[in-house]
Amino acid sequence: MCDEFLPVTKEECEKLGWERPDFVYVLGDAYVDHPSFGPAIISRILQSNGYKVAILSQPDWKNIQDFKRFGRPRLGFLVCSGNIDPMVNHYTAAHKRRSTDAYSPGGKIGLRPDRADIVYCNCIRQAYRNATIIIGGVEASLRRFAHYDCWDNKVRASILVDSGADLLLYGMGEKSIVEVADALNSGLNIKDITYIKGSAYLTENCENVYNAKVIESFEDVKNDKKAYCRAFMAQYNEQNCYSGKTLVQKHGKSFLTVNPPSEPLSEREMDAVYNLPYTRKPHPMYDSLGGIPAIKEIEFSITANRGCVGACSFCAITFHQGRILQSRSEQSIIEEAKLLTTLPNFKGYIHDVGGPTANFYKQGCQKQMESGACKDKQCLYPSVCPAFKPDHSKYLSLLKKLRELPKVKKVFIRSGLRFDCILADKKHGGEFLNELCTHHVSGQLKVAPEHISDNVLKYMGKPGESVYNEFCQRYKKTNERLGKEQYLVPYLISGHPGSDLKEAIKLAEYLHKHRINPEQVQEFYATPGTLSTCMFYTEMDPRTMKPVYVAKDIKEKIMQRALLQYKKPENYETVKKALIKANRQDLIGFKPNCLIKPRVIKNDFSKQSKPRRKK
Repeated sequence: MCDEFLPVTKEECEKLGWERPDFVYVLGDAYVDHPSFGPAIISRILQSNGYKVAILSQPDWKNIQDFKRFGRPRLGFLVCSGNIDPMVNHYTAAHKRRSTDAYSPGGKIGLRPDRADIVYCNCIRQAYRNATIIIGGVEASLRRFAHYDCWDNKVRASILVDSGADLLLYGMGEKSIVEVADALNSGLNIKDITYIKGSAYLTENCENVYNAKVIESFEDVKNDKKAYCRAFMAQYNEQNCYSGKTLVQKHGKSFLTVNPPSEPLSEREMDAVYNLPYTRKPHPMYDSLGGIPAIKEIEFSITANRGCVGACSFCAITFHQGRILQSRSEQSIIEEAKLLTTLPNFKGYIHDVGGPTANFYKQGCQKQMESGACKDKQCLYPSVCPAFKPDHSKYLSLLKKLRELPKVKKVFIRSGLRFDCILADKKHGGEFLNELCTHHVSGQLKVAPEHISDNVLKYMGKPGESVYNEFCQRYKKTNERLGKEQYLVPYLISGHPGSDLKEAIKLAEYLHKHRINPEQVQEFYATPGTLSTCMFYTEMDPRTMKPVYVAKDIKEKIMQRALLQYKKPENYETVKKALIKANRQDLIGFKPNCLIKPRVIKNDFSKQSKPRRKK
């Protein structure tokens, strides 16, 4: 941990003796120097390799002079629109404008533009016409190919085409950014840096691309949904750092060339990343503006692992962090926990120790580390693969040591937990569930069954209803044995491909039967780069090319969402219409299985005029 931020003004650069920075890092988020923020990791990685990085955070895109704050950098501009895709950051699944931005000072909305990567790159081009521009982060990663964009409701070209950037780095980027920086520093032109894993570029000639696979062009996928499916499956299957091919997708007269992903970080490399000298806080220039709300969720949380073998259809982690599990050493995590206990605001609670899925720490498939994830099957769906070895022993050991640290009162687990892996771990699963309920839950445990219809779960890539029911029973019995009153809070998605009104009603009946009243539900969001988004756009499962039902009518989407919260008075009329439309009037009444009761309209005679007396 250190007390010095990277420079955010020209004057700070001069105080450091810099004539000019090597890189200017343009950020869509406020500048937070914490390892839960991707730009913090990338900037500190570059610094540790001897490069000078200046931070241009949330620049005024309506004023080109703001992009000239540091002058022209020696090696180039780095652009990252933020921890979240800016369109998701700005709009709900119903495309309504959000009122706050957790990654901006005081939660203020509007401090970054829509499609920020494109806007920032255009501003840089106006300021410095021939400057080297490299884009990365979530927005760039998930839009590297031609992709369906739900906000425009059309297929857009690769973000490389629309932004005019020279190079795109996808994935987490620690290895690739250093390789690019070293190549630029050696005098190599950005147009000649075409060999780095985890990168994408445009070229006028792809004849010399090694081990290439040509996929359907932008024009083809824009006009033919079957072509879109074929292109998507090629992207999905070649997402393998060990055996994946370079993919080429024609865009007009240019060829988008996407190299295979970077290799996963080793344990030692992961430890080194999280041992860099972060200040672990937002820049003090935001203090008077209300601070940065996003830091509250992660200030006292620890990243233990990366990647996710779950490969849920609606999740973009497959195309960003990848399916190969990567973990830090136990000692590295313990040292970070000790550091947290020294921070002035630490109250004794570590809020999380996890990653995309917390209980994937130190478990997985040995084959993954040798040849990558399988093309033809998933690790956990339709059931846990025999080659995948659920083993919670090392996570149990880690949590126990963290609990025993001085000043630590409680260690929570707020990252997702794969309940099917807990059940599949016959040796340590029961012990883990016991320890979880005893030490790491505070009243409620959030889990993500997402749905209970096996037909919908099939398209989601999630375990069936029976698996979730078994976990519920195990969780309940464990808490009863411990004498604890703790509940499960399920995450649920409405309107996912494969879900019609019949399936939505089935989920509502399940909630009614088990007396579950979800406070929050998520309407399916067709974000770029996911298997579910491909199904949503094409109305086909790209794995089988068979039709998939998709609720695209806004009225039906509202009905499906309302059914998950059928008890809310404001949802009554919508739920009633849904039940009538589905011919399920049997669920309107006074019987125990009914979702809603009929409303009786009472006549109010008190306001009626009284008859006049005859004189």
